[in-house]
Amino acid sequence: MMLNQVEELVSKALDELDKATDVNELEAWRIRYLGRKGSLVQVLRSLATLPLEERRAVGARANELKKSLETTLAEKKSNLEQGLALSLRSESLDITLPGQRVPLGRLHPTTQTLEEICDIFGSMGFQVVEGPEVEWEYYNFESLNMPVDHPARSMFATLWVDFGNETDKKSMLLRTHTSPVQIRVMEKSRPPIRIIAPGRVYRYEATDVTHEWMFYQVEGLAVDRNITLADLKGTLFEFARRLFGEERKCRFRCDYFPFVEPGVEVAIDCLVCRGTGCRLCGNSGWIEILGAGMVHPEVLRRVDIDPEVYSGFAFGMGVERIPILRYGIDDIRLFYSNDLRFLGQF
Repeated sequence: MMLNQVEELVSKALDELDKATDVNELEAWRIRYLGRKGSLVQVLRSLATLPLEERRAVGARANELKKSLETTLAEKKSNLEQGLALSLRSESLDITLPGQRVPLGRLHPTTQTLEEICDIFGSMGFQVVEGPEVEWEYYNFESLNMPVDHPARSMFATLWVDFGNETDKKSMLLRTHTSPVQIRVMEKSRPPIRIIAPGRVYRYEATDVTHEWMFYQVEGLAVDRNITLADLKGTLFEFARRLFGEERKCRFRCDYFPFVEPGVEVAIDCLVCRGTGCRLCGNSGWIEILGAGMVHPEVLRRVDIDPEVYSGFAFGMGVERIPILRYGIDDIRLFYSNDLRFLGQF
């Protein structure tokens, strides 16, 4: 009867040993069956209760089975350790090999152009100033010589902010240009003033290859005694030469903007045809890059600066237009489509 129990116990132990898959499971198995308090050891200790003849027969067989289990355990452990060693060798990392290259990020082409523009004007003594993107109607329009009934407001497709109060429905908006920053600076500072105001602006209009509802602008302002149109021309001509090349030619033609008088359109000779006429410049030989003019006296009066004593000039440009001209990009929407094939070229 005792011998049958030993045989069954060993058979069960062998089944469990065969299912073991790692060294930790083998150690747990050894403790369970062959440890000092293991099942097989407890059976062997109980042999003292058997009659002498049966004790000899069962003891001899139990010792054989114990040695068999120990041998099988050693073989299983060796096989698992060899398999683990082979696995580690095949999956090992050679730290002497060069690592995988991590793709480096880079600045967005708009950001690159924006920084370049700021650097150029910064070297001329202009200070970079920023302002709120959600702006009061007064700063966006009225302070810039565009009252409620002014026809120039139709030039700006505006995104209005509605806080639920019908009387204030159009009191705030997403700024349509960064010119409000100039007003805020003139309210708090006295001439001389030299600033540029970069930032995002918003227009309520359909997008196409030449229009986006959100884009970047840089606008500039200089106010001091005896500033003339010659100062404006010299500053913007120098800017064009630094940005587009020393050989650039500039053209200034009359244009209208409600917050300057007189207003001018600034153009450079075509980057492709060098002024002879091509598709890019519409066969005119010139490409417009920005608008500018002398600050309107009424704008100065609104910020308590006497136009009889001080004068100034202002200018503004779309930042995306610069890389469009430089690199021949045919769709402004590419700048904000998040297409890495496009962005990775800059």
